Amino acid sequence: MRPSEWIYLAYFAYAAVLSFLFPLAPHMRWRTVMTATVVAAIFALLARLRYSIVRDWLPLCLTLLAYREMDWFTPPYKDHRFEHAWVAWDRALLHDFGVQKAIETLGPLLPGYLELCYLLVYAVGFYGIAVLYLQKKRERVDAFVCVYALSGLLCYAMFPFFPSDPPRTVFGATDLPNFVTPIRHLNLMLVNGAGIHSSVFPSAHVSTGFGAAWGLRCLLPERPWFGRALLIYAISMAIATFYGRYHYAVDAVAGSAVSLVAIGAYCVIARMNFTSSSR
Repeated sequence: MRPSEWIYLAYFAYAAVLSFLFPLAPHMRWRTVMTATVVAAIFALLARLRYSIVRDWLPLCLTLLAYREMDWFTPPYKDHRFEHAWVAWDRALLHDFGVQKAIETLGPLLPGYLELCYLLVYAVGFYGIAVLYLQKKRERVDAFVCVYALSGLLCYAMFPFFPSDPPRTVFGATDLPNFVTPIRHLNLMLVNGAGIHSSVFPSAHVSTGFGAAWGLRCLLPERPWFGRALLIYAISMAIATFYGRYHYAVDAVAGSAVSLVAIGAYCVIARMNFTSSSR
């Protein structure tokens, strides 16, 4: 199996074990066990049949499964103690430091751009793989997927320990953007219909955005602008998460920190593989 496949398998196994440590219904616990078993069987089958192209893209689909699985850990009641602490920092940034006013100086232009950045986060992983394909560096795809997977899965793994809801739902109309663009309507429809309710901390949107940027920067050094452009995008998207009240600012900061842990973990794994292969 590929290193990225081991990472996903380890995550689903972790979720299965964690389900027995949280007050989940028995059928939900066995659902996590079955999920891990099915994922392992799929990886084993694809490795045996040598469907390499499918194996390049399949992990991106499993990221969505991993995200949805965390919804099973949603507690029946939340006291919102985290949110009431976090929102104070947001209000200081948005109002005392004038971030909201600065973003809205040009009318709906910047708010619309930020909402577009938030929407495009779902394509970041596909973009990274497509770039490596177009640059004829397909042999580096699995390394990119490793960084991308670690960025997202490390966030998901923390969700059950920080039960929380987004500011737009906990605090209603307070601190919302003053411009509601069509793209914002689309984003709200997506997060309200397909979002999970277990946690918003850390922000996996931010983590995967930065993780993809670090991954391309490290794996495609001969074309640095692909990584730089993605880094500019990731910064914009991080601002969009708390300006649009999808996340708290602390979620974005924590998500960016997780992405650094992910690229650091990948460098350690890569060095260990290089050392073992050179012996």
